[in-house]
Amino acid sequence: MSVHKDLAIHARKQNEIYNHFLSLDQERENYIEQTVALCKQGRPFTTDKINEITNEMNRLPKLRIIPNRRNVTADMIEEYVKTL
Repeated sequence: MSVHKDLAIHARKQNEIYNHFLSLDQERENYIEQTVALCKQGRPFTTDKINEITNEMNRLPKLRIIPNRRNVTADMIEEYVKTL
């Protein structure tokens, strides 16, 4: 019975990590959208918040279902905006 309890605890922890990842991923996407909007308007912008969230995501315990995210540069934002 102890094995079943251990498996349940392990599954719950993985689920918590995955849900936290999803929350951070949404927050990251929101910051990217805000940054792209500023860039499109020709206003000053920074990728600091995006990369802060990215680094937090990449520090999460590695599960096979959680991909790493790349840090974003100002050049990346500007290149993306040119394609819009």
